[in-house]
Amino acid sequence: MTSSALIFSDDQAAAFDRVADVLRSAGVDLNDQLLTPPKGAATSVMAVTGKAGSGKTLLLAELYKALQSAGVEVVSGDYESRKRRDKRSLAILAPTNKAASVLRLRGVPATTIHRILYTPVYDPQYEQLAEWLATGGDDRPEIEGLSDIALDRAVAFYASNKSIPGALAAAGLRGSDFITGWKRREEPLDIGFVDESSMLDDKQFEDLKEIFPTLLLFGDPAQLAPVNQSGTMVFEKLPSNRVLELSRIHRQDADNPILDLAHALGDPDLSFEQFENMVEQAAARDDRVIWGQRVEVDLMARSPVLVWRNATRIRLINAFRRVHGAPEDALLEGEPLICDGLELPLKHRKKRLDLEARGLIKGAQVIFLGEGRKPGFSRLHVMSAEDPQVSAASIVKIEKPDEEEPFIPFAARMGATFLHGAAVTIHKAQGSQWDTVQVFAPDLYAAARMGRSEAGQPLWKRLAYVAITRAQERLIWVVRNRLSMPTGPLIVDDLRALPAAHLSLAQPPSEEVL
Repeated sequence: MTSSALIFSDDQAAAFDRVADVLRSAGVDLNDQLLTPPKGAATSVMAVTGKAGSGKTLLLAELYKALQSAGVEVVSGDYESRKRRDKRSLAILAPTNKAASVLRLRGVPATTIHRILYTPVYDPQYEQLAEWLATGGDDRPEIEGLSDIALDRAVAFYASNKSIPGALAAAGLRGSDFITGWKRREEPLDIGFVDESSMLDDKQFEDLKEIFPTLLLFGDPAQLAPVNQSGTMVFEKLPSNRVLELSRIHRQDADNPILDLAHALGDPDLSFEQFENMVEQAAARDDRVIWGQRVEVDLMARSPVLVWRNATRIRLINAFRRVHGAPEDALLEGEPLICDGLELPLKHRKKRLDLEARGLIKGAQVIFLGEGRKPGFSRLHVMSAEDPQVSAASIVKIEKPDEEEPFIPFAARMGATFLHGAAVTIHKAQGSQWDTVQVFAPDLYAAARMGRSEAGQPLWKRLAYVAITRAQERLIWVVRNRLSMPTGPLIVDDLRALPAAHLSLAQPPSEEVL
């Protein structure tokens, strides 16, 4: 064990040692910090599971630090140096932009699964610059149009952030300048860590096993399984000796009432009425839990209301648009959207990869910044993406109560499809977290009244668990079917004030996505 054992609980320490044994078989000795060729070609998969607050993310972060100290190369998915391909590699993945950003905020260089499955193709002259940054070469490249000052900005950014696209953006380049396309990864990597693995479906799992001989899954068995998985998560299919369970609750600075409520749902005798009473009592003694008499509309633009029923979602979305005075035939700047996939024929596979690489994957949260320069194009801010501002052909669908066909304010012939994002189902919220989360309790009461179960547990408990654990700082348990009035118009100015990594995107973005 390393010195990091000082902050570990007993179950974390045991899990660290078990994972270290697996890594040693893969040729990475954490104790002696030695790297050797792997001993076999067979894929080794292990899972670390536990409920919210059990310390999974802390363990992942400490394993990452230990692997980095041992000399393992961390692959981010934005650029891989040809000179480093003989090194042992690690990639840290999450199913969504939001889940990856949660890890990055903790200092863990995570990326999405898609960005590892597909690698960028760089323009040759900018690949020379990327190679110079990645390897720390002495010979400064000469790039037409880039001054020494611009190169200094790129070096300074890369020294602190280790992102090649971010460094090139700091030098004044746009992504379309240096990335010419995307290709399916051909060379396998060594070790993969996958956070939020409860969201993985079988196809993604098989794809990852093709790339990583050693794969470590981190997941919460109390969450909702993917819709197409028949209530089963991929790590639940592993042999019992390949699943490590963390049970101790690691709280924040003090007892966390949100985690207390989440873990209370594990009581098989707890009824919905008893649980709501616990929420009300928690709200009376701690301002991190709020007993809400209405949905706060000001929060909905950046943190969607979490619901169970589609009918509730559609009703809340239309109420949100109505109180903001949104027109029937257009979107307002600042309206939230959720990417619902891509409508592209097979012959446009390259364009599909480009959109997905920009963060427009199913479930991505997006803020509408205005119409693009071409009909059917939208300027968008992809929440939690590393390069958030894009312009893309869009098909926007706004569903209406009691109407089968959605209203479409505008649409390209093909492109990224979007639903409105002021409210989302709890299923779609998995993998995301927000500072403040509003949970629409009447929906969960309806689920409790129906008596439905999933994987042997009442459905309302799974829904409640997932919903309240999306809250990082504050939980609002909304008990009335009412909506507040907005205190002001929707805003996007804060999204346009981008950090140095995105200086290039302050220029008019390219709309040649499709």
